[in-house]
Amino acid sequence: MPGWAKLPGSDSDPARILVVGDSISAEYGIGRNTGWVALLGRQLTSRGTKAEILNASISGDTTSGGVSRLAVLLDKFRPDIVIIELGANDALRGLSMDMSLSNLTQMVQRSKSAGAKVILAGMQIPPNYGRDYVEAFKGVFTTVAKTEKVYLVPFLLEGVADQRSLFQADGLHPNESAQPIMTGNIMKVLAPLLKP
Repeated sequence: MPGWAKLPGSDSDPARILVVGDSISAEYGIGRNTGWVALLGRQLTSRGTKAEILNASISGDTTSGGVSRLAVLLDKFRPDIVIIELGANDALRGLSMDMSLSNLTQMVQRSKSAGAKVILAGMQIPPNYGRDYVEAFKGVFTTVAKTEKVYLVPFLLEGVADQRSLFQADGLHPNESAQPIMTGNIMKVLAPLLKP
């Protein structure tokens, strides 16, 4: 089980941030501690924000996987904020969009019931999947955020997705140069929720 990364200067009651994601958040193919979650921690430290971050992301994870392991994470770590970054693998595997929506909704509801604020990190898929499917997938995140009244990062890869130079050779996973941009996208939504 991963442990909390205590940020320097945190007092006895820092905000606890739980990140539940897939390879985009699990530093797939890039150096350890160079991913957006690690950069987020360093940025919060530089701002003097008292926070601890637990990155519970697993490469290849789906929304179903997230649902199955979230309860244990919530119970053990009792986060104040949960960032959910899942769904892309559902689409890449052609899984039911209704199932993805249901799973994300369950994760959001469980996090809220545990007393956490929720940030949903929206994802999009390449246009070659067809316009209707692409738009429907994008709408899953908007629908869940609106229905459950939680915070939404419209597209985690905003400013990255249209830049081939910001991806690894597989064309799917952002490289190290992309990570600060992704951190910035999260910070726009996260920063107002945290005390300095």
